[in-house]
Amino acid sequence: MILEMKVPSPGESIKEVEIATWLVKNGDYVEKDQAIAEVDSDKATLELPAEASGIITLKAEEGDAVAVGAVVCLIDTSAAKPNGDAPKVEVKAEAPKAEEKKEEVKVAPAPEKTYATQAPSPAARKILDEKNIQPSDIVGTGKGGRITKDDAMNAVPSMGTPTGGNRGSERTKLSMLRRKVAERLVSAKNETAMLTTFNEVDMTNIYALRDQYKEEFKAKHGLGLGFMSFFTKAVTRALQLYPDVNSMIDGQEKISYDFCDISVAVSGPKGLMVPVMRNAETLSFRGVEAEIKRLALRARDGQITVDEMTGGTFTISNGGVFGSMLSTPIINPPQSGILGMHNVVERPIVRNGQIVIAPVMYVALSYDHRFIDGRESVGFLVAVKEALENPVEILMGGNANKALEL
Repeated sequence: MILEMKVPSPGESIKEVEIATWLVKNGDYVEKDQAIAEVDSDKATLELPAEASGIITLKAEEGDAVAVGAVVCLIDTSAAKPNGDAPKVEVKAEAPKAEEKKEEVKVAPAPEKTYATQAPSPAARKILDEKNIQPSDIVGTGKGGRITKDDAMNAVPSMGTPTGGNRGSERTKLSMLRRKVAERLVSAKNETAMLTTFNEVDMTNIYALRDQYKEEFKAKHGLGLGFMSFFTKAVTRALQLYPDVNSMIDGQEKISYDFCDISVAVSGPKGLMVPVMRNAETLSFRGVEAEIKRLALRARDGQITVDEMTGGTFTISNGGVFGSMLSTPIINPPQSGILGMHNVVERPIVRNGQIVIAPVMYVALSYDHRFIDGRESVGFLVAVKEALENPVEILMGGNANKALEL
């Protein structure tokens, strides 16, 4: 029996996918539920499992855009599973009906270089020397290909000095995921009144807390105590203080949320992924670290699902892990705000009237100014700053051991 495998729908709004990579070859024997391909949708890269066991015949090439519901391969379920050392069945393309005769192309020999085809006239050589142009770079129009004075007058110096290095280029098709990301970023720039406000955070107290508790935290929970749990707790608190930043525009209406689904930008093998922590306002420090680790591993391994990447109400992006000092993060539509974290650098600051050296991070909030005003945006970022600079009192209720579940 020949089973036609069709592209399943990865999500309600997705109409087509792209075959990113075939994980099997024509004639391979596949087991039911074995991953046979990676497909790119406009939201994520997903694995396509075999619907039955048998010999597979591929019906699409890598890079093909295939409509949802279209046949991508055939599986012969009546084929017996080969022995471990048996050769694979090879599916060969149908031979052409008539042998095509190869047309021999004769290449004319290159003309022998002579004085007439290489040497410029004395007047032309003087002009070429003044322009610093080599005669070999000029095509002569004189008798026998000789370079004339007019040829030298009209010659234009090259835009650079040849160095002997490679000057090749390569054109590759963007994946469907990357094309969709590009469309969304352009849409965000064109359809929102995006504005960015900045502040700086003295990270001294967070560094002290991490140094004091990171070993005990890891021994108790098997997790690292990173910056993201502090920032997530600070952001969810600020979103509750300034709910407009946790809202979205839908036509002529504003949708406000009483929960905080925080999208976290992570780098995956196919590019930037933005999985979502649901109800982050209810998570403890341990809960945030565990959820971020889980989502980051799934994104890295290509196992993230469309559901795990949709529905966020606010985004946190950490460009600091790549060394970024300052940036203007772009809003992740239809959200209305995104917080950009950056690298931590020791800088001179004023504390209690004294100049001291402290670990400082610049933070940036990009927001949709169509309905988030300066009071809300600046107030939100100041609230984040205050919480991060006084984490024990504001984020931990005055008891770090209890907050960290130690």
